[in-house]
Amino acid sequence: MDISLENVDLIVERTGVSYAEAKEALEKANGDVVDAIILIEKSRSSWSDDVADKGQQLIDKVKELLRKGNVTKITVKKDGEILMNIPVTAAALGSIISVPLALIGLGSAIISKCTIEVQKEDGDVINVNEMVTKNLHPSKENDEDH
Repeated sequence: MDISLENVDLIVERTGVSYAEAKEALEKANGDVVDAIILIEKSRSSWSDDVADKGQQLIDKVKELLRKGNVTKITVKKDGEILMNIPVTAAALGSIISVPLALIGLGSAIISKCTIEVQKEDGDVINVNEMVTKNLHPSKENDEDH
């Protein structure tokens, strides 16, 4: 198997991955540049599918919490800084939540590592991202406990 710097450079140039990722893909593809590029493309499509899946689950979880009631506001944060604070009132529940969630684009919120929190009437704050992550990867939670 011949993994040359030229082949790694070619893959980096065509796909935009790091040298380490390009080398790893070449090793998995037994030195074949085309197969390595295909491997990288496949891994990207599954990653974007995961992001879309998590984004939809975030939206569904927020809607579920709103349907249950007793939610007073929704907060979107990044690195501890509040980006958006959405008060939720019973009368405007439907229109108030759908538009801001669509505007902030939960997919981009996930990619940029934003946190979505829902505050209940009793003052409890629910981190929606953590709820979704636990639902997506229940085994990770168990692994971390051990």
